[in-house]
Amino acid sequence: MRAARLIKMVLLLQTRASMTAAELARELEVSERTITRDAQALSEAGVPVYADRGRAGGYRLVGGYRTRLTGLARSEAEALFLSGVPGALREMGLQDTASAARLKVSAALLPSVRDASRTASQRFHLDAPAWFSEPRTPELLPSVADAVWDDRPVLARYRRGESEVERALEPYGLVLKAGVWYLCARVADTEAFRVYRIDRFTAVEPGPERFRRDDGFDLPGFWAERAEEFARSVLRSEVVVRLSPDGVRRLPYVLDPASAKEGLSASGDPDGQGWVTLTLPVESEEVAHTQLWGLGPDVEVLAPASLRERCARDAARSAALYR
Repeated sequence: MRAARLIKMVLLLQTRASMTAAELARELEVSERTITRDAQALSEAGVPVYADRGRAGGYRLVGGYRTRLTGLARSEAEALFLSGVPGALREMGLQDTASAARLKVSAALLPSVRDASRTASQRFHLDAPAWFSEPRTPELLPSVADAVWDDRPVLARYRRGESEVERALEPYGLVLKAGVWYLCARVADTEAFRVYRIDRFTAVEPGPERFRRDDGFDLPGFWAERAEEFARSVLRSEVVVRLSPDGVRRLPYVLDPASAKEGLSASGDPDGQGWVTLTLPVESEEVAHTQLWGLGPDVEVLAPASLRERCARDAARSAALYR
């Protein structure tokens, strides 16, 4: 632990002209007293760390000293490709690994471009969670992430309805969708790949051996396919509506994207008033009522009759309020 911290301290001083004890302590998450002891240990080991005294003082490397400890470990290289998603790195327990990788890359760069990581972070930030929701990190996410990175099979218990199920899984990849973490895994001794919500896991026990990955597995492609299947699977009912031109434009904003896309792609030609009649796949009549109500007078429900009558009653009640 201390050896890794000393290396990180040298790399920090190599990438910056000078750093105060407070700055180093903040970066390395230790006390200033520990920084003083670490600087002394580096000096005794032959690393020319010099301490400037006074209010504007700090630590620096003497004589343009440069370490060659810049080779990336495999885990650091993998984490480096995720450095644009700091929140996800932190939740998976990879923040320190990515930090070490960035320092090694910075130390190997020319001084003229050494601030590239800082300038890039000022210009791009990924905020994965959805609006108006409080993201929660699943307790077992770091354990699952370790198994994914290390190709370790796991024996997992997870909640399915009111019961718990145990499965032997080969964890292939993690997906963060709108603040929710998912595991894409192959069920052991089968060819079946499935998706699991990690916040439903109650226990994860890694196995001692590594499993052999299917090199043809494409995580983005697999997720896109399963996400589309899921979106379509919940659309079990149909409604027939008429939409004004403005209603057609606003439909994708109030309905599930898959439903709006399917309905609009199969719609007929506009009538004399520019209105379009189309059939929409929906999750249920209840959900359709809530969603279509957002279009107000730009939608007319034609079928089923029960939904049309419900919308008519609600429209009459609204009209009475505004008389």
